[in-house]
Amino acid sequence: MSEVIQIEESSGNIFKDLGFSDEEAEQETLKAELGVEILRILEERGLTPAEAAQILGVTSTEISRLEHAKFSYYGIDQLMRFLNRLNHDIEIRITPSGNREGHRQVVAV
Repeated sequence: MSEVIQIEESSGNIFKDLGFSDEEAEQETLKAELGVEILRILEERGLTPAEAAQILGVTSTEISRLEHAKFSYYGIDQLMRFLNRLNHDIEIRITPSGNREGHRQVVAV
């Protein structure tokens, strides 16, 4: 006897699918996008965890959290500070969204 498996289409946001409110889902998505960019820079530079911790001004435990993508431990401001300490500028651009509610995103150049 085979079991019927229900498939539900994703909303396009994993955090929303996990039950976060729309606002929380957007916040967590933004943190994930910033965190992924931090990890990309650290990897690109070939930094050891100790070197990364010194540059970011955190402990090696914090670097481990970043490496394990535990971005919910951080605020958006703190993640942006990490990017600044990695010699990256952050630009916030506000544009009209037409007749739909606006959204936030990270675009790395």
